[in-house]
Amino acid sequence: MKFIEGGICAVKGVRAGGIKPGKMGLAIIQAEGNAAGVYTRNKVIAAPLVVTREHISKTGRLSGVIVNSGNANAFTGVQGLADARIMASSLASKIDVNEELIGVASTGVVGRKLDTGWITAHIDEVLESLGEDADASMSAARSIMTTDTVPKEIAIEMDCGIRIAGIAKGAGMIEPNMGTMLAFVYTDAAVHPDVLQSCLTVAVDKSFNMIVVDGDTSTNDMVLVTATGQSGITPEIDDLQAGLDFILTELAKMIAVDGEGATKLIESKVTGATTEEDARLVTKAIVRSPLVKSAIFGQDPNWGRIVVAAGYSGADIVPEKISLSFSAGTEVVELVKNGEVVRNDEETLSKLKEIMAEDEIYIITDLGMGDKSATAWGCDLTYDYVRINAEYTT
Repeated sequence: MKFIEGGICAVKGVRAGGIKPGKMGLAIIQAEGNAAGVYTRNKVIAAPLVVTREHISKTGRLSGVIVNSGNANAFTGVQGLADARIMASSLASKIDVNEELIGVASTGVVGRKLDTGWITAHIDEVLESLGEDADASMSAARSIMTTDTVPKEIAIEMDCGIRIAGIAKGAGMIEPNMGTMLAFVYTDAAVHPDVLQSCLTVAVDKSFNMIVVDGDTSTNDMVLVTATGQSGITPEIDDLQAGLDFILTELAKMIAVDGEGATKLIESKVTGATTEEDARLVTKAIVRSPLVKSAIFGQDPNWGRIVVAAGYSGADIVPEKISLSFSAGTEVVELVKNGEVVRNDEETLSKLKEIMAEDEIYIITDLGMGDKSATAWGCDLTYDYVRINAEYTT
């Protein structure tokens, strides 16, 4: 595969656009094709997800997606469902399709009534801005941002000839199963909806379900994939899976490094587990731990917190078999080998501090018990995280 320019508009059959005049934003992505979705596991599920899931389950297709930022339309009751349907029907009437072919997404403050008047008043403006170039994709990516500091997009062309691309938003309320994140993925492959759903579910589990910013699960998490089929190519399932895995993992890492107030990306890899579930439990416990995250922010070489997190993760571990190392770039510091501390002198701790000062830090934990592994991504915990969330609605 190779990276290509253009964001989601690099995929044949995709037009996009968006506006973000203030805290409120509005994006529209027009693309006809088979579709699939993965949604939050929070039992408080936002109205747009209810509507979108209902639409895709009925039709297996989408013709367009309308997304607003600034208001989550979550915990808004019957009125919230009506407002989500207004968004769908408003776009459907403008592009002359059945409203069951429209996906709806929202992100922002929970528990506030959605201003549908603002949305319907700006639909024409967004529709007139729709384009098929890199600027159009970027405008859509920017319009769905909330506390994100940068837009998130990526596009690739696979060796088999298909293109896959995606945009995403997310910076806080991330984990344990996705977070306050939205992702819209497109491919020009010709793929059946059932295949799309299967591949998307697997890809989400490897990517968005393996990132942690703060341990909160949002009401609005949604990942949608639409296959326009305009390449005329039906790829091997393994190729499609590899492409989706890559796109979603890269977007997930962009979300992790852009965590609210974050200054560093943490990649935690656990090997040597007896089961994949144990590997996942340990690696997510590490990137979730406030003590680990704050130590990395402060460049405090308190590596024992990693072992502590592994111990309470719920996984099957034997302390005498654990090995631990940190790395960044070409620098590697081995701290524990088969349960024994390798070195804990000032020189070693000084090297560890230097690694913690880098923008990307890698933690490798070998449980020494099996051949299963898992990787998770997170970020440091900073003063700014508290400030951002202490002032979120003000």
